Amino acid sequence: MFEFDQYLGFLAFLTILTIGFWLMIFLLLFVVPYWLGGNIIELLKEKRDAKRAQRDA
Repeated sequence: MFEFDQYLGFLAFLTILTIGFWLMIFLLLFVVPYWLGGNIIELLKEKRDAKRAQRDA
């Protein structure tokens, strides 16, 4: 059947697979939207400041 080292290898594989799955879920649901939202806010601030500087000049 299975030897003990094969069982440990299978558990290591499942652990790595599970960690990778949850890391991908975390990145897609939290990190990427936070990063994109921050970039969009900064872009809007830069455009607003450029319009304000052009109007004042």
